[in-house]
Amino acid sequence: MVARTQYLHRLRQGLARSPVVMLLGPRQCGKTTLARQLISAESPNYLDLEDPAVAALLGQPMTALQSRRGLVVIDEAQRQPGIFPVLRVLADRAPSPAAFLILGSASPKLSRQASESLAGRVEIIAMRGFGLDEVPASEPDLLWLRGGFPRSFLARSDADSVQWRRDFVRTYLERDLANLGFGLSPARMGRFWTMVSHYHGQVWNASETAASLGIAPNTARSYLDALEQTDMIRRLQPWSANVGKRLVKTPKIYFRDSGVFHTLQGIRSASDLQTHPKLGASWEGFALEETLHALQPQEAYFYAVHSGSELDLFLPLPGRRLGVAFKRQDAPVLTRSMHIASTDLALDELWVIYPGKREYRLADKVIVRPLSAVTQV
Repeated sequence: MVARTQYLHRLRQGLARSPVVMLLGPRQCGKTTLARQLISAESPNYLDLEDPAVAALLGQPMTALQSRRGLVVIDEAQRQPGIFPVLRVLADRAPSPAAFLILGSASPKLSRQASESLAGRVEIIAMRGFGLDEVPASEPDLLWLRGGFPRSFLARSDADSVQWRRDFVRTYLERDLANLGFGLSPARMGRFWTMVSHYHGQVWNASETAASLGIAPNTARSYLDALEQTDMIRRLQPWSANVGKRLVKTPKIYFRDSGVFHTLQGIRSASDLQTHPKLGASWEGFALEETLHALQPQEAYFYAVHSGSELDLFLPLPGRRLGVAFKRQDAPVLTRSMHIASTDLALDELWVIYPGKREYRLADKVIVRPLSAVTQV
């Protein structure tokens, strides 16, 4: 079992300073397992809305919640939107006899309900599957292959992991999207999701995808919105400041979980991955997610001009401008594109992240860094 100490620490901190804490993330990323390290599943204060008896009990939320003391966990909160106005009233009691931990799958409806009903009373913590900072140092390639969903990463074999991810994809399409309020055709969404996987690490072309599926561009955008809002994909926006060049102004698409991406691409094993044409794009997306998780920037962009020069990641951090290039090479070298992007963006530093183990400098402001070192910053 992987100990998720970082999230446990953040939860305890949040519960110490806020009457309500929401833990949001994709289904099966480990939210329930984490909450059960704070309170037993057998406790009467653990309320799982997938249980019909609990759902019926919370049909009268004020009656069900007002007399409870200590930590109260409400799992699958998106199933009972009526609890949020009640939580606002309960959170305003002084002194408050209870703290509430709300678990939910990422969805726009749940976030909107929380922000409207619990403004100033709730702390939101975003959760994902396992990352490099949570798995043994000897298993980065296994994490890359299988992705971070706990049951996929911890499966007894690659075959078991593949089967779990196939089931996850099917359940997401057939049940989860509807439960989260997206009225989309599972079959059409499945074809769309597979097509999106071919754009992983590339600039998105909504019109091309819509034409291939025989749907309107607006429909394609709504499908992409659903994938983004449920944490399946990341839409990385281009840097658009005026630098006197023709900039690319369309976002890039990245899968948030490498294992799900591999499933949609038919990649079942490490040998499949090593010979697949999306090998480089797959590692870039994996490294990008780990880097963003480690640095936690407020804003993140890519930079590209139509003449050809580009940079995978531009982060305007407090007090410095950081650029990041991802290179799945044994020994990356300084390129003309890096030099141009560094000048155009007035970078204070440029990291070239690669899968090796040695850190070295390519130029005054350009450092080659192992991905494993980036996750420890």
